[in-house]
Amino acid sequence: MEHARVAVTPEAAELLRRLRAEHGPLMFHQSGGCCDGSAPMCYPAGEFRTGGSDVHLGDLDVDGEAVPVWMSAAQHEYWKHTHLTIDVVRGRGSGFSLEAPEGVRFLIRSRLLTDDELTAFGLV
Repeated sequence: MEHARVAVTPEAAELLRRLRAEHGPLMFHQSGGCCDGSAPMCYPAGEFRTGGSDVHLGDLDVDGEAVPVWMSAAQHEYWKHTHLTIDVVRGRGSGFSLEAPEGVRFLIRSRLLTDDELTAFGLV
């Protein structure tokens, strides 16, 4: 059984399809800092430069195309025992994230990893 750290809701996947059609390949980053840092930020792939202080959580599969999901290492320390699902809700998001003009915002829904997932990810 394959375990994933990240997932996407059907509603968020639909928005990602529309954003990808307009902006090309996409990526997410969550910093945990100010300026909506608690929300996942969607950028054109490569526009946000990741580095050694970022953790690649995995890729969302949207119609066979990968959407990488990154998180700052400091934020990951708080969330490393959780599975994250990217969802979308109505409301104002960050001006930096691609969905802002759409009147919606991405958000993270989390749950604790199961014992099997913790083992698979080497966290126990």
